[in-house]
Amino acid sequence: MRILLLTHAFNSLTQRLYVELLRCGHVLSVEFDVNDAVTEEAVALFRPQLVIAPFLKRAIPESVWRNTLCWIVHPGPRGDRGPSALDWAILDGETHWGVTLLQAEAEMDAGPVWATREFPLRAAAKGSLYRREVTDAAVACVLEALERLADPGFRPEPLAENPGRGRLRPAMRQADRTIDWSRDDTASVLRKIRSADGVPGLRDRIEGRELYLYDAHPEGTLTGTPGGMIAHDGHAICRATLDGAVWIGHMRERGEDLPHDLAGLKLPAVQVLGDVLRGVPERSGDRREIRYEEVDGVGWLYFDFYNGAMSSERCRRLLAAWREALRRDTRVLVLAGGGDFWSNGLHLHVIESNADPAEASWDNIQAMDDLCETIIETRDRLTVAAMSGNAGAGGVFLALAADLVWAAPGVVLNPHYKNMGNLYGSEYWTYLLPRRVGDQTGDIMANRLPLGAPEARAAGLIDDCFGADRDDFLHQAQERAAALVQDPDYAARLADKRARRERDERERPLARYREDELSHMQLNFYGFDPSYHVARYNFVYRVAHSRTPLHLALHRRKGWRPPDDEVAVS
Repeated sequence: MRILLLTHAFNSLTQRLYVELLRCGHVLSVEFDVNDAVTEEAVALFRPQLVIAPFLKRAIPESVWRNTLCWIVHPGPRGDRGPSALDWAILDGETHWGVTLLQAEAEMDAGPVWATREFPLRAAAKGSLYRREVTDAAVACVLEALERLADPGFRPEPLAENPGRGRLRPAMRQADRTIDWSRDDTASVLRKIRSADGVPGLRDRIEGRELYLYDAHPEGTLTGTPGGMIAHDGHAICRATLDGAVWIGHMRERGEDLPHDLAGLKLPAVQVLGDVLRGVPERSGDRREIRYEEVDGVGWLYFDFYNGAMSSERCRRLLAAWREALRRDTRVLVLAGGGDFWSNGLHLHVIESNADPAEASWDNIQAMDDLCETIIETRDRLTVAAMSGNAGAGGVFLALAADLVWAAPGVVLNPHYKNMGNLYGSEYWTYLLPRRVGDQTGDIMANRLPLGAPEARAAGLIDDCFGADRDDFLHQAQERAAALVQDPDYAARLADKRARRERDERERPLARYREDELSHMQLNFYGFDPSYHVARYNFVYRVAHSRTPLHLALHRRKGWRPPDDEVAVS
């Protein structure tokens, strides 16, 4: 089918649907929902047989849904209506939630139901639930509905005939989730912050400053006066509740006259609060971004950075942890990122907050390169990157620094940099990518499109993808890593690895790859072309797109014409 994805942004759910529908053989184009006229023009140009709206903030024009079948992905169970579905579910402490695929009609979220899925609701932030359970359920709904669309006997069920357990609820306001630090227990505080993470954040006040809170985790032992800041770990702050405490990892300040345009930047909490924390003790607690454990003789180095962003400081901490792990007597070392994101490379918010973003960018890329180089040069054991979350830009090439790269089947990779203002990229990609994909290197770097894990495996970008879901992937990854330890050919594999690295180094030293990459990056950061700085600014401040990029909008490319013998499904 010819399917138009109509969306507010090319977010994680839209990208996942994009790769899944391409895999099924459909012809896809994407249009950002700028206004009614632009949407109507896109439909006229592409003449879709189906419009799918995975992420919208307003209604589809009547002129479109009356003439073309339109499906809306709603992140709530059958009967749920309103723009804050997931927010209310988290705040109300729901234990199960769902996704419903509705046909667009005059009344919002009230059209006939094509498919629905329910799932247990983890105790997690809204963004995490959206990227994992909601996305998985949405994909299942769309694929099921496409099968039903091919069945001439199927009719979608009117919502009025089976309203389900959901109900119409208004947009959530900050007042609906305000924290009362003197009365709220830990569970309540976590639900309130998580219901607003990552948009819009939970509004709060600290020392007279109006802040938005994100990235909340429970603390198991520390206590104090409710509302008081009782500790920090150099990055997050620990704040007491009525019955315990919570860690708050990130904040965004609201204000007009902040230095370096800090208003709107989501930054580590300690960086935002600064001198406010004078006298607050530094100590570790239950919140750990980086942890190490050994299972069946395999070293597992876990890192779970908020939104997959890796600042210079985070890169250096992870590098120190890697070097410490190398002191352990293991034969396999696995690098395992978070369940939402493996890594997305540079921490653009921290860079933007710096008085000299070019210098901060340079420092960050050097720290990423140092980490990648150390992994590449680990020659005394086999290394594995186990990817249970999505990855983009330098985060993909960080994974490729390992000997073996495994991914869960739902993982989406963006192995390119050009969406960030034609950034050239480093992380030794000019060494790591060609040795895996050969002649496909240029296409992968230039097309600026996401790859699903199965497609990445087929291209040779990764070694394997497996597992029924993320948890099953990690379970199987543990079994596979343990099998590597016991592999009778382990010594031969390790010898082959060393020989290849030595041969590669003779042909062209790693230092030359880094030097050449950084010569391009230096122009990106310090040169006359400001496109990287403009793109970074637009990204961190969530500047809305004024048009859909041509690499997504097939229908807007020069010379494209829809087939004359196909008509829309109505």
